[in-house]
Amino acid sequence: MTPDGSKRPPDRHPSGTAQPSDLGTRAGPGPGARGMARDTPGTSKMRRMSYGQGEPPWDPWKPGSQQPQWGNQSTSDTPDWAALADASASRNKRRRLLLIVGGAVATVAVGTAVAIAVVSANSGSDGKPTNSLPGSADLPGGSTSAAEPSFDPTSAPPPLDPLEFISSAKKDKAALSPDTLFPGSQVTLNERVYTKHARSSTTDCASAVRGTLPKALTANGCTRVMRVTYTTKGGVAVTVGVAVFDTADDATKARKATDDKSILTSLPGSGIDPFCRTSVCRTTRNSVGRYAYFTLGGFSGGKDVTTKDTKVFTAGDDLAEYTFRQIHRRGESQASAAASK
Repeated sequence: MTPDGSKRPPDRHPSGTAQPSDLGTRAGPGPGARGMARDTPGTSKMRRMSYGQGEPPWDPWKPGSQQPQWGNQSTSDTPDWAALADASASRNKRRRLLLIVGGAVATVAVGTAVAIAVVSANSGSDGKPTNSLPGSADLPGGSTSAAEPSFDPTSAPPPLDPLEFISSAKKDKAALSPDTLFPGSQVTLNERVYTKHARSSTTDCASAVRGTLPKALTANGCTRVMRVTYTTKGGVAVTVGVAVFDTADDATKARKATDDKSILTSLPGSGIDPFCRTSVCRTTRNSVGRYAYFTLGGFSGGKDVTTKDTKVFTAGDDLAEYTFRQIHRRGESQASAAASK
């Protein structure tokens, strides 16, 4: 009883649970009163505690360290889950903020470094494009005093024309004789062998020719006539004659002045009887540069040549072509010598 005559309420633990002396008494209405058992006559039962008395329920699935504490426990030991959650969220937010800020700073730093590198690389160019080679210090074995290579524009000179050298006595200065124009003792042409025999050279052009040819040569300024005789199988003999003039125009005029009666005098020699003096023979005539050249082909025994004697025709054509090549080769050698100077 209290001093004022009222009943004293039962003592409770600080946690709000009833003392053992209160077990079995009726509980008055109040918070958490639902679920309370009533005493029945003749029976003594313990009063069942309700979860509404302010104590948290026990969870069988949690480990003991995480179970709520009953009895005389201080409320200050219970963690403030909301505060912990707020703190964790705050830490995560700060971490994300730091990552974002750090990434931005790193990006700015890299961009700044690249910009500095580009500016440094271009700082010596004065804003002008460069096309020079790297300095010699960057090249292995280079000399610091080496200058940039420079190349003068060059162009190959046009090739000299061999015909130009054999068209004028002023440029055609190479040695000239039957042996220089027709070297060797024999020549093979188109797989046919021709043996060289007699040879001669004279400045009396008219004495080396017959028919209408002396007039054609002397009238156009012939300075020399060279002759060489070749033989081949079948008793065929061919005399080749070359008339020399000062210019190509003179040689061309002399050739045009010839006809079928313009005949070269045959040149016999050791082992060769005179031929084509009274017999019918085959002749050719042509010119190149300042040279007019002729052939006279027949049989060394004095036999007349007919159209059926193809060996005579073939021999005359072979040696006429050979004469042309030898004269042209003379121009080639002089053009090559002049180009190398």
